[in-house]
Order: sequence, then structure tokens, then C-alpha cells
Amino acid sequence: MLPIRDHNPSQQTPWVTYALIAVNVAIFLSYWGLFADQRALTMFFLDWGMVPALVTEQGTWGTMLSSMFLHGGLMHLGGNMLFLWIFGDNLEEEMGHLRYLLFYLACGVGAGLAHYYAAPYSEVPTVGASGAIAGVMGGYLLLYPRAQVDILIFIIFIIRVIAVPAWLMLALWFAMQLFGGFGADPMSGGVAYWAHAGGFVLGAILTLPVFLRRGGTQFWNRTHGQPPHPEARYAYQKTHIPRVRRHRK
Repeated sequence: MLPIRDHNPSQQTPWVTYALIAVNVAIFLSYWGLFADQRALTMFFLDWGMVPALVTEQGTWGTMLSSMFLHGGLMHLGGNMLFLWIFGDNLEEEMGHLRYLLFYLACGVGAGLAHYYAAPYSEVPTVGASGAIAGVMGGYLLLYPRAQVDILIFIIFIIRVIAVPAWLMLALWFAMQLFGGFGADPMSGGVAYWAHAGGFVLGAILTLPVFLRRGGTQFWNRTHGQPPHPEARYAYQKTHIPRVRRHRK
């Protein structure tokens, strides 16, 4: 299950979201050459990624910020930037550019703290923007629970695009983080489930002032949980390439 777009077009240009994507890509390209040398890459992540044991022993709190802009591979980077592109523009429009930037950074640091307290003596470097982006998703869920999100479904060889309400897609995602967090050993590395869950919850909490300023539950009653503007309509056009049918003998 992979979200590919929402039906919630922003009315303004999301400059901060675009800038965050550009910065993440640029930083990733700056150390791309290290992927050819695993030892050098590991040392780089130990220096700039968030290592809970080093935070505990040496107080390297600054790495909670620097680790937000590092990624462990192309798929890691691409997946995170896709989620940011889908959900970030609407929150930026609601919060304003500067508040949204501060919100994003606060969610990333909060996600790092959640991971740290889950495994304060882990020696595995943690990198990625997913904690901050989880905060964006938590805020999106609070404001637009019934906005339509197109997701790509893979079932063996069957691939389908279906539209589901945001609350369903985001609630399933959050449940998967909780399930993974309780089922995995945070000391052993892998996916930082508690960073995702912590960022998501913090994002929803930090979005509360915006939600209340819009009227709280009255905002939901007015919009029925949908975007307060017409949703985008996507039409699938038939291809002009003729279909070649198999001849039966």
C-alpha cells in the first residue's frame, strides 16, 4: 500500500515543502559517493546520524537535527519525499511558511527523542526524515480526516489504484508503527517505529492550535472532515495504443 497523491490541492505554492525536499535531495547527493565504501558511510552516519548511546554518553543532542536530513538509500529518500510532497503542502498552507517549518523541525526532534527514550543505549545510527514527516501526517489527519488519498495496492501480480479517506490510510499506517514498535527490539536497528509513532502524535498535538482556530469540531461539521475547498478530480484517459488480442487456434 503506497500513497501516490491526495485530492486536496493547496491554493498557495508550498515553498517550504519544496525547499525541504530540495535540501534532503541535495544533502543525499553530497555523500552519494560514500555508498561505495561501507566503512566510510558508517563513520559518516556515526558522526551525523543520531546514535542513542552517544547522546547518553557524550550529549550529542545536535544529531537529532542533523539526522533528519540524512537517508540510507534511494528508496529511503524517495519514499520519505513522496509522503512529504503529498501531505506537506496543505499543512504549510494552513500554518504559514515559517510556522510550518518550525512545526516540521519540532516534529523531527520529538520523533528523535521518542526513539532515544525507547533505546537510550542503542549503538545503531538513526537517520531519516520520516519522524518529521510522520508529524505532518498526524497534523493532516486532524485537519482533513476525510480527504481522499489515492493509494497503489500491490497484491501479487495485481496492481490497482484506489481512493480511500485519509483517516483510513493514516490510521492503518499509525497502527503498523505501534505494532512494529511493540514487536521489534529497538536496540537492534531497522525501522525506527517509535520515532514514527512519536512524531505522528506530536504532529497532531502541535496542529491542535490551528484546528481550534478553525473552530475545532465546528470546522469538521462545516467541512465534514473534507478539505474546505473543492477536491481535485483525476480522470484516467484511455490509451491510443491499440490492444493486440491473442488469436486462438
